[in-house]
Amino acid sequence: MKVARLARMAAMARNKLLCSSHLASMHISTPTSRQISMKTEGLTARLNSAGLLRTQGLIGGKWTDAYDGKTIQVLNPATGEVVADVPCMGGKETNDAISSAHDAFYSWSNLTCTERSKHLRTWYNLLISHKEELGQLITLEQGKPLKEAIGEVNYGASFIEFFAEEAKRVYGDIIPATLGDRRLLVLKQPVGVVGAITPWNFPLAMITRKVGPALACGCTVVIKPSELTPLTALAAAELALQAGIPPGVLNVVMGNAPDIGNALLASSQVRKITFTGSTAVGKKLMEGAAGTVKRVSLELGGNAPCIIFDDADLDVAVKGSLAAKFRNSGQTCVCANRLIVQEGIYDKFAEAFSKAVQNLQVGDGFSEGVVQGPLINESAVQKVESFVQDAISKQMAMVLEELMAMRKDNSAEKNKENNREESMGTLGGKGILGGAPKQNLIGNEGSKVLLGGKRHSLGMTFYEPTVIGDVKSEMILSREEVFGPVAPLMRFKTEEEAISIANNTNAGLAAYIFTNNIQRSWRVTEALEYGLVGVNEGLISTEVAPFGGE
Repeated sequence: MKVARLARMAAMARNKLLCSSHLASMHISTPTSRQISMKTEGLTARLNSAGLLRTQGLIGGKWTDAYDGKTIQVLNPATGEVVADVPCMGGKETNDAISSAHDAFYSWSNLTCTERSKHLRTWYNLLISHKEELGQLITLEQGKPLKEAIGEVNYGASFIEFFAEEAKRVYGDIIPATLGDRRLLVLKQPVGVVGAITPWNFPLAMITRKVGPALACGCTVVIKPSELTPLTALAAAELALQAGIPPGVLNVVMGNAPDIGNALLASSQVRKITFTGSTAVGKKLMEGAAGTVKRVSLELGGNAPCIIFDDADLDVAVKGSLAAKFRNSGQTCVCANRLIVQEGIYDKFAEAFSKAVQNLQVGDGFSEGVVQGPLINESAVQKVESFVQDAISKQMAMVLEELMAMRKDNSAEKNKENNREESMGTLGGKGILGGAPKQNLIGNEGSKVLLGGKRHSLGMTFYEPTVIGDVKSEMILSREEVFGPVAPLMRFKTEEEAISIANNTNAGLAAYIFTNNIQRSWRVTEALEYGLVGVNEGLISTEVAPFGGE
């Protein structure tokens, strides 16, 4: 594990041989903005008094507004209320942040590994000591339940702790020389300024996962958080300053995503881009980085299969699949996007899984007992609706097509029977196909909504936890990432068929299998073309293992 983890640190370092001879939509502030409720106002007041509600960008250690004074609104997705206004920054602010990071690089990279390690350890301690406030901030701007949000703080902080320790272990190599009077050594050195572009679904953990190894190596960073969830990033930056991390080492800009991204790509001072987000944006970043030949690390979309075999423990499979699918309301890159269930256990699993999903409590993340919050915005809900509607419409099309074929075959069979009876001088014969085949067809040949399938009665961007049975490969649900609380169930017969279905995608990030057969677990794990595979486990992310796809 250490070797694999150090590979990420090495990706932010350049080898030196010595020889002794998003675009995301923005909410622009308007006079008609919704007023903050008393509940939200009380939370923001407490966060402000703790010094963690920062509403300015951070450039060179100074809190800064947008140069043109423009702002964007940060909304609470559970209520639609405005939490705060933050600067709508662009290219100019980003270029200044890059310059600050570049100026700070030389002093930061020249610190000893022990000194950098101490700064990171202090930052970790501050993150943990403020985990309640940071969790509240995550729930306010992202919507996930408070317990889950605090869990993210612990998870996100673990990357800083891990790399505080690994900072002291960026080892080089000694290579046997080909000539007797030569000695060959390899040193690992920081690449320079890193541009880190992070998503909204894990507003802390996606930052610490990138910034931790960069700072540990001696790199400096310009962070561009999602404009939907910038407040957590700014709070983390405040704690970094309190930890003694020098000005300019960590900078935060947010606002106009294309302008910020273009500035990071165009600058020759930015030596590496690290990005988590959509495949479409990742392709643009990779293309743009070629102009200045930057190193690029991309963690893009997923289409994770979750295979449940007949020999799986039903309770374990239901519990693990539930965690893999519905964490963060289905808004994670490693969510189980396809539940591929063997036909022998399919009906039992579908019934047990649907009952478990039905018990999931939906609501505001601050409410007691809630485990499913809202989706991040209206666009996310519309995407989920379109995927579900596609499955339903294709189900109906397949049913109608099959019914017409059955009717045609039935008519032909009737004609044959009538002709046979007339030739025998008898009258009789009824249609050989009744209602039962139609019922079987709808149940087994077309997808069906077993649970949910519509917006929640709470309104806003809440969507009912949904289970759809008998999904087919022609449906968008099986081909693209839904990024919402919808679990599509697919049937399979053989192990080979399951592997084929699972690998039939261009996204190879995470996969899950549930089986009690040890030999099968190894066979299938090695056959799956995915970077992460969970066996009888639905939560597989950890700071001590590499995270990435094929």
